[in-house]
Amino acid sequence: MVEGYLEFEKPLAELERRISELRQMNAVENGVNLSDDIQRLEKKLARMRRDLYSGLNRWQRTQIARHPLRPYTLDYIQILMKDFIELHGDRCFGDDRSIVGGTAWFHEKPIMVIGHQKGRNTKEKVSRNFGMPHPEGYRKALRLMKLAERFHLPILTLVDTPGAFPGIEAEERGQAEAIARNLIEMSDLTVPVVTVITGEGGSGGALALAVANRVLMLENSIYSVISPEGCAAILWKSQDYAKDAAEAMKLTARDSLDNGIVEEVIKEPLGGAHLDYQETALNVGEVVWKHLEELSALTPEELVEDRWAKFRRIGIFRDEAGR
Repeated sequence: MVEGYLEFEKPLAELERRISELRQMNAVENGVNLSDDIQRLEKKLARMRRDLYSGLNRWQRTQIARHPLRPYTLDYIQILMKDFIELHGDRCFGDDRSIVGGTAWFHEKPIMVIGHQKGRNTKEKVSRNFGMPHPEGYRKALRLMKLAERFHLPILTLVDTPGAFPGIEAEERGQAEAIARNLIEMSDLTVPVVTVITGEGGSGGALALAVANRVLMLENSIYSVISPEGCAAILWKSQDYAKDAAEAMKLTARDSLDNGIVEEVIKEPLGGAHLDYQETALNVGEVVWKHLEELSALTPEELVEDRWAKFRRIGIFRDEAGR
């Protein structure tokens, strides 16, 4: 199977392998021209790819959101921004490498960018704690947000985490308090805040960076209160029902848009963001800049009220009469 393909993409992988073999054969001086066969198979591959990705179910989108080659925060920063200066530490316990953040120039204007960072290889994954922050990670993020507020910098947060780290040491250092403090403080920030869910938006670990004026999602990202596996383990006592849980939870970008949780869905390259970092990042940058421009017209007081109003609109409410 071609490296980087997911289980449901096996038919594409097999066809791509066949095309690769024909290209190698065609390059050999054997007097046979296979160009027509290659072209026919390439057209078939393009058709299959369009058909497959136009009808993805929620579990398949969850798999794409978790793809190990998907771009992470530092990839977006490298493509979209200039002169990024990473800032470290929470000034309390230490520096959590699962969250990165600092100042940068975006569209020739200064910005504070903060996001989750997963690792590519085993060493990086362990160092970044698989993108699951400890309390000091959230406290670092909040320190940078308050710094941005002091210098009137807009804030961009990029969310991609399975959730906050659930280990006992995180609880001992105040994981729940750190997340709750971020929710409180972000609610009242007097500068524009835009969040993009770039991969997994898992539980409070995601929400701690997502109390924003505008929440956006990449086309194949997910946003939910719990993982499909966790939901299945609770409801069906088995993670084997994760696919059913994903369908029931309505955790995709389109679901979140329909339910008023996010403001916009950002288009990805056909097949997922991992296939073209440049196109994905430019799509993200264009949409983020549009929303930052709109928010820049608001006063500090209006920004706070706008953020509160956004979250008040989420959900369905009934009075005592059931209306």
